[in-house]
Amino acid sequence: MQLEPGRTLTARGLLFDMDGTLVDSGPVVERVWSAWAIDQGLDVAGLLPVAHGRRAIETIMMFAQHVRDPEAEARKLEDAERLDIEGLKPIEGALALIASLPADRWALVTSADESLARTRLAACGLPVPDVMVTAESVERGKPAPDPYLLGARGLGFDASDCIVFEDADAGLASGHAAKAQVIAVASLQSPEALDRKKELWVPDLSRLRVRLVDGLLHLTIEG
Repeated sequence: MQLEPGRTLTARGLLFDMDGTLVDSGPVVERVWSAWAIDQGLDVAGLLPVAHGRRAIETIMMFAQHVRDPEAEARKLEDAERLDIEGLKPIEGALALIASLPADRWALVTSADESLARTRLAACGLPVPDVMVTAESVERGKPAPDPYLLGARGLGFDASDCIVFEDADAGLASGHAAKAQVIAVASLQSPEALDRKKELWVPDLSRLRVRLVDGLLHLTIEG
């Protein structure tokens, strides 16, 4: 269901995925992972939807059990993504929304490693937050709840007191498992698909506004 104008959600903190949520990196992800899948003799169409939102090592272990050193393979893929910044841009509204937030009220929770996250944020003119959960931060990545639990803890809150912004199924599942409020950004999935999954969604971040009132963030969407 689309977040309708005038509706207000309240939270103590906001937790943002990066790719597809703050940063439009779809072309890069698809170029790098498609090339790797072809090289490994894997089905590109079957792999890409799963690769979005997951740590590289977990996608490798799911699809390429024949790889002898998954960690080394993940590093190669992350290096390839780090070097490819062509077409990177912020999701519409991301710059203004992040600029409006107190620094101690938002965190980045991404399946990318820290170096890749910093590269993509810088390429899009987005700040590096004080609290950043990356691939190295957890033993279990999305869809496990661990990344969002850790991000909320870094802000000093329970995940149930936070709103998660996500685009991919693995991340949406992670946010729900952490017991946070979850808003999907319809950059990767269609509104129709998100409606079928009964996700609360927004087309992008351009109409979202946040006010801090009596210690609570009040999130609304303009009409």
